[in-house]
Amino acid sequence: MPYLQAQDISKRFNGAPVLDGVTLTVEQGESLALLGPSGCGKTTLLRILAGLEIPDRGTIVVEDAVLTDPERFVPPEDRRIGMVFQDWALFPHMTVSKNVCFGLDRSEIDQGRAIEKLELVGLAHLADRYPGELSGGQAQRVALARALAPRPRVLLFDEPFSNLDTGLRAQVRADVAALMHEVGMTSIFVTHDQEEAFVLGDRVAVMNEGRIVQVGRPSEVYQYPASPWVAAFMGAANILDGSAADGRASTPVGELRMAGAVQGPCRVVIRPEHLTVEPGGQAVISSVEYYGHDTSYELELNGAKLVTRAMAAPIFAPGDRVSVSYSGPDVIAFPAGAAHISEGPTPSS
Repeated sequence: MPYLQAQDISKRFNGAPVLDGVTLTVEQGESLALLGPSGCGKTTLLRILAGLEIPDRGTIVVEDAVLTDPERFVPPEDRRIGMVFQDWALFPHMTVSKNVCFGLDRSEIDQGRAIEKLELVGLAHLADRYPGELSGGQAQRVALARALAPRPRVLLFDEPFSNLDTGLRAQVRADVAALMHEVGMTSIFVTHDQEEAFVLGDRVAVMNEGRIVQVGRPSEVYQYPASPWVAAFMGAANILDGSAADGRASTPVGELRMAGAVQGPCRVVIRPEHLTVEPGGQAVISSVEYYGHDTSYELELNGAKLVTRAMAAPIFAPGDRVSVSYSGPDVIAFPAGAAHISEGPTPSS
């Protein structure tokens, strides 16, 4: 049985459905990234797991203990589930060590639990400072130390890095991900950022409109999306009209080998990094975006708009004519008109 299991969780607010029969499992020591757009229900699910919201229906079990079902509701203080909030929620009038101690009983404080957890996040030397004297990254680590101090069974993160600037966010989230694995903590990270989900999650659960639409390792979800919507949400994607027959898909880019057994009119997913652009041809560059580490070209080909990505400085300009070729794995295709389907093609054995 999974270490954490949420079964058939549903929740409405003012009659409007927010969660619709969500089922989720997390193994002991696993980090799961809960990824979805704003308003899809992911924070509500996190609050239900923590005991801060009561579901209309469903069961939650952690380590064989039932926390929520139609007959029972364990209050949040008795669940041994920690939570790190988006705004860190540190008390400004308390020192760092007292913030970490908040919620611990006297015996735990005497045992030096606060210093122990501050050492774990590399901030023991700041124990006597106040939150207002900390950088954003330091404040986030203090919030993490406080969540770890009661020795929770599960740790929940509600977009904990969104208040950090881009460079610091990348470093802090990598440090936190490494720490979760180091201490063997079972954790769930809520995020709307695909890149963040890939860094943090051993697996990714993608949510949309109150439902989980796909769960898998980051590479699986990216390469084998369950629907065109998932494909577009999990990173830049060209989704082109095509026609499938006998394991091949005809597209504006050419005839391509295809994963799965779709036949007839279809929608084909092509990632920008799998397209190669060379001088001369029928396609016309419409825009160029240079990011330092790579260049993105938007172009038009046979009435279709495409985005390509090259790991180099720009060599083309808007108006240039180019040729486009595909160099990548077998493409993923869905029946024409598919927008939300529960199962997609799987890797060939």
